[in-house]
Amino acid sequence: MSVRVAPGRWPLLGHTLALVRRPVRFTAGLREHGDVVKVSLGPLQTYFLTNPELIHRVLVTDGSSFGTGIMFRKFRPYAGNGLALSDGPFHRRQRRLMLPAFDRRHLCRYAEGWVRATTALTESWRPGEVRQIDADMQALAMTNVGEALFGTELGEAAIREARRSIPLVIRLGMYRVLSPGFVEKLPLPVNRRFDEATTRMKEVVHELLAGRDAGTDHGDLLSTLLLAQDAETGERMTREQVHDEVMTLLTAGTETTALILAWACHELGRRPGIADRVRAEVDQVLGGRPVTFDDLPSLPYTGQVVSEVLRMYSLWILMRRTEREIDLGQVRLRPGDEVMFSPLALHTDPRYWDHPDVFDPDRWSTDRVRSLPPGVFIPFGNGSRHCIGHLFARAEVVIGLATILARWRLEPDGPVRVRYTTIAYPRGMPMTVRPRNY
Repeated sequence: MSVRVAPGRWPLLGHTLALVRRPVRFTAGLREHGDVVKVSLGPLQTYFLTNPELIHRVLVTDGSSFGTGIMFRKFRPYAGNGLALSDGPFHRRQRRLMLPAFDRRHLCRYAEGWVRATTALTESWRPGEVRQIDADMQALAMTNVGEALFGTELGEAAIREARRSIPLVIRLGMYRVLSPGFVEKLPLPVNRRFDEATTRMKEVVHELLAGRDAGTDHGDLLSTLLLAQDAETGERMTREQVHDEVMTLLTAGTETTALILAWACHELGRRPGIADRVRAEVDQVLGGRPVTFDDLPSLPYTGQVVSEVLRMYSLWILMRRTEREIDLGQVRLRPGDEVMFSPLALHTDPRYWDHPDVFDPDRWSTDRVRSLPPGVFIPFGNGSRHCIGHLFARAEVVIGLATILARWRLEPDGPVRVRYTTIAYPRGMPMTVRPRNY
């Protein structure tokens, strides 16, 4: 069966211009052209999936037939062969070794640090002050992941470098993904900036790892990586592999969480009624004491707010590569074929969501959401490549919101402009902070 080609294809560039200029509208509109649509990244032809059942097959049912895809391979100069970028038996081994770092015992310990860091941030605010909330949440996420990874806050120099370089790498890396392959080899300013940011971040991680005794358990995530032994072979990670995993965790553990927190603050600031419901739940459960990891099941409405943020501000694009011949729908894919899909487009598809453009945490308490088909809500992916830190991220955001709203109200101080790379980045998010009883 022939597959329709997405409209707007240019010679040589393919659909790159549409993907860069109007990314969300372009990918959301592809559902009108079928379950599988051809989209060209320069000369590279990909198959874009709009059907959640087919996406579920790629991620879960037939997940072993798909590798990471070109999107992740383009970031290998930055993060090496970390968990998000590796494939096959090596990926499965690394996941086994790293899973203990995200068990309940460790999450409880991390949560204590998150509360301390969020409390310290909010105590630095002054009534009536205008804060750039996106910058505050990025700094908070850096502190949180630094304590979880290394058992201590990152130094000021490391935080400053990470805040400068990580968003730059993600944004410029996506340009590489969407552009023809030859572009990354040209002596362009965009390539030089990507390489320079990559070098700076590698130096930061090398300094953080320097002098760490591999045989001592410091109670942090890094110790878990250094001490982890494969149950089948008895092998441990090499220093190079630990470096790659730290690069991956430092990046994913700061950008994703910081953006979820920032957008949650933004939406709650625009909707005081929803913020008041969160505040009432927090008051009832905590009674003025600090939140703990064990409190999270007792904060269901706050969790619904986080789910709604994850729905509306999700990953824009993901890709996989076919490892063996497979029929997907009525299309036969060959080894090496690239598959694309958009979690954000799925999360705002009116075929599955009532009023998808409306921020409504109550939708998560309805039977309709619980009956959604597999593949419709995938903020952290799914299957064997389901983000290993998804519980870490959700817990950190709920704890952050509970701590902030117990003391403050946040009011938007002007419109927020958005730029999409892998996720929605606010171009500044000014908010006025006021005492909760203001």
